[in-house]
Amino acid sequence: MVGWVWGWVLVMMIWVMTETEGRFVVEKSSISVLSPIDIRSKHDAAIGNFGVPDYGGSMVGSVVYPQKPDSAFGCSQFQGDKPYKSKSSSRPTILLLDRGECYFALKAWNAQLAGAAAVIVVDTLEEPLITMDSPEASSRAFDFIEKLTIPSALIQKSFGQSIKDVLQKGDHEVLLKLDWSESLPHPDKRVEYELWTNSNDECGVRCDEQMNFIKNFKGHAQILEKGGYTMFTPHYITWYCPQPFVLSDQCRSQCINHGRYCAPDPEQDFGEGYNGKDVVFENLRQLCVHRVAKETNRSWVWWDYVTDFHIRCSMKKKRYSKECAEDVIKSLGLPTDKVQECMGNPEADVENEVLKFEQDSQIGRGSRGDVTILPTLVINNVQYRGKLDRTAVLRAICSGFKETTDPPICLSGDLETNECLERNGGCWIDSQKGISACQDTFRGRKCECPTVNGVQYRGDGYTFCEAFGAGRCTVNNGGCWSDIRDGKRFSACSVSNVTGCSCPPGFHGDGHTCEDIDECKEGKLCRCDGCSCKDTYGGYECKCKGDKLYIADQDTCIERKASKVAWFVSLLVLGAVASAGLAGYIFYRYRLRAYMDSEIMAIMSQYMPLDNQNQNQVVIHENEPLHQTSTV
Repeated sequence: MVGWVWGWVLVMMIWVMTETEGRFVVEKSSISVLSPIDIRSKHDAAIGNFGVPDYGGSMVGSVVYPQKPDSAFGCSQFQGDKPYKSKSSSRPTILLLDRGECYFALKAWNAQLAGAAAVIVVDTLEEPLITMDSPEASSRAFDFIEKLTIPSALIQKSFGQSIKDVLQKGDHEVLLKLDWSESLPHPDKRVEYELWTNSNDECGVRCDEQMNFIKNFKGHAQILEKGGYTMFTPHYITWYCPQPFVLSDQCRSQCINHGRYCAPDPEQDFGEGYNGKDVVFENLRQLCVHRVAKETNRSWVWWDYVTDFHIRCSMKKKRYSKECAEDVIKSLGLPTDKVQECMGNPEADVENEVLKFEQDSQIGRGSRGDVTILPTLVINNVQYRGKLDRTAVLRAICSGFKETTDPPICLSGDLETNECLERNGGCWIDSQKGISACQDTFRGRKCECPTVNGVQYRGDGYTFCEAFGAGRCTVNNGGCWSDIRDGKRFSACSVSNVTGCSCPPGFHGDGHTCEDIDECKEGKLCRCDGCSCKDTYGGYECKCKGDKLYIADQDTCIERKASKVAWFVSLLVLGAVASAGLAGYIFYRYRLRAYMDSEIMAIMSQYMPLDNQNQNQVVIHENEPLHQTSTV
């Protein structure tokens, strides 16, 4: 029964592929021959679809080709304990193997077990490069594919032969540089990526792989999306039923919208469990969840929905249903009516806008080929090759940013390459203070002088780094001379001088060594009568004979103790000054009082009569009218 089901699926897929022209693109990296000089060149290499390509980075290694002919294919484990582990701490081993006899992934696995840092497979024919894919999901190879971590690539036969010829002579070491820095384009400050996945959780290893990835990568994806660093789009593969079979039981159980959109039966058995049309329904719902969430600027909710749906509504628990899905939608605060409106009527004999877009998007355009397998990750319109692993995918996405525009998550511990752990990555280090110029990034280690506790260092990062700037004197005294004598500290490093060293006053030298100056030696100091000069560390002192006190500003000596006559005269003078001050104060008080009295009298005279002034006179004569006269 199972074989018959897959035969039917294969017929449908062949029918679809013959109706549309398939387009496949091989993702490439570059390989440069660094030595020997006579074969120095640059070539393309097809990136293997397994392992972990070092997107955004590069590797320089020494090539080794197995001496035994039966080992050249790498189809069985190599003898010995990691025979291809690098003997040089600075140069990893790149193992060269021939194509044929076994799976590509098995060659890489045996190379990894043997200690190789990367594997290059030489083609047996002169033909365009192809993508080395991993075995089918049903293969036992999945026992080791998940553990594959080294990168791999396929090169053309002629290029591989030129490397073999040099190695056979044994005169020169072949050094190659594997470069993935330009494998993914970085056109702007935002990375656009898409994941072709499936809501079916009963398809075995492939389904488990993609669901584990979604759960593990959810946190990173949401941080990138919320920060505006990325734009993520989920996709789901569907195909259509050939017109002659639209009314067949097979199409009716696997397709919706009258055969327009189909998915394979989850159990590969039409007679039991869920049908392919159930998968198409849920795929459509998940697409609409993303669309509705995006309308409210919450596009990252898709990751929560898919993760929660897988846990709460799994096929294995027999809860894969519309009711369970709507419960998840409500729990995330999304409107179920809008999701249903987006889905439309799956039973209608019309095109579904959402699923039609998915079918059109499967066709390869530009630098991306057709999408034919699940899961498929596409970054900046280039298909990601390698293991679907949280850290590996994050590194690939981060390599899609232009350098210096990487978001903070790309500089996190998740993406450390650990190249600084061995020989400090070949960078400068101050082992006593634990300060290193080696920085681990997803693009590989960088030798760059650091800033530590506010102190900046500068230099080439490889051979030297030195502190500079305002804080440099706090680190090893800025590399300048210093000394402590009698509790006093003397230093040739000054915060006002961001570079160089200058001996402080009282010393002479180049700033790295300073010697005390004997200021008294020249006889130009302490020249007053009775003065003497004494040299000190970093300065000098002038002393006077007897008990006299030295005044530096006047370069003179004065008596420290005054005589009795001087004290009497001083007291007499002070008494006279005090008496004069008191008399002046009394005179000032008397004059002020007299002045104030006169002012008050003048003001009051304007408003009331005084006793000594002339009175108004009234003269009355008989038989005459009354007249009033006043003094003018």
